Amino acid sequence: MGQLSRRRLLYGAAALGLLGGCGSPERQPGIATPAQPHADISVWDADVPPSAQVSSSVTVTWGHGIGGLPEFPGDAVRPRELGGSLFLQICGDDPEAVRDAAGRLRPAGSLRWREQGFCNSDRTNGLGFKDGIVVPKTADEFEREVWLPDGSTIAVVRRIKLDFAAFEALPVADQERVFGRRKHDAVPLSGGEEVDLSAKTPDGEYVIPADAHVRRAHPLMAGAGLMLRRSYNYAEGLLFISYQRELETFVNTMYRMVDGDALLRYATTTSSAAFRVPPLS
Repeated sequence: MGQLSRRRLLYGAAALGLLGGCGSPERQPGIATPAQPHADISVWDADVPPSAQVSSSVTVTWGHGIGGLPEFPGDAVRPRELGGSLFLQICGDDPEAVRDAAGRLRPAGSLRWREQGFCNSDRTNGLGFKDGIVVPKTADEFEREVWLPDGSTIAVVRRIKLDFAAFEALPVADQERVFGRRKHDAVPLSGGEEVDLSAKTPDGEYVIPADAHVRRAHPLMAGAGLMLRRSYNYAEGLLFISYQRELETFVNTMYRMVDGDALLRYATTTSSAAFRVPPLS
């Protein structure tokens, strides 16, 4: 792994420089900073974030558990994997550096669950599709949708097991209708760069089906704001991670999805928690 940083990792802030300008709150890295391809995601019963020396190539983000995240229809979450008091997201370009940091950063408490995640080079999920494309992109959108005035944000973390075999048994055209996007290039079935939920066929049918994931999860349909999704694949599915200004953004979106999202036929949430990610100062 790379040379260990000489800086002390204080309360989970890796020595990579801090986001935020002069006079602004020092926001944690690993949120608005570019996503790195490897991750260690863990949830703990612990009160204090850990401190240790880690590689300067690693980004660490942490948060304290909060209430308000319900169990949704279709969830299969055991009590041990529901909630938690401390969240650690350790990301890096080098998987060995991530594993080393995870070994050094052990909170004084008990582990609820942990998973190693990765991003495919083409940014597809385990089902072969790109998703999470309708996200904040501009600085103004980040300020409006992700960050609270004090420099904090709200994280939702869910481990989702995917039924790869059942989904892959579908013809590609049916897979695309489940997502509402073409598989090979992620273009919406409506065409163009942005999802057009109003597009119809000559017969008057919606081009993007009523139960397609991009329709059910779209902010306009869910009556919710944008959320920043920074999810990772893992061996059995998806480590869903989203950052948003308000927990209701995720909750409202999820209720809209459980009311008819075709993708949920192939996805079962097995771990679920929400956290406040505070600023560094």
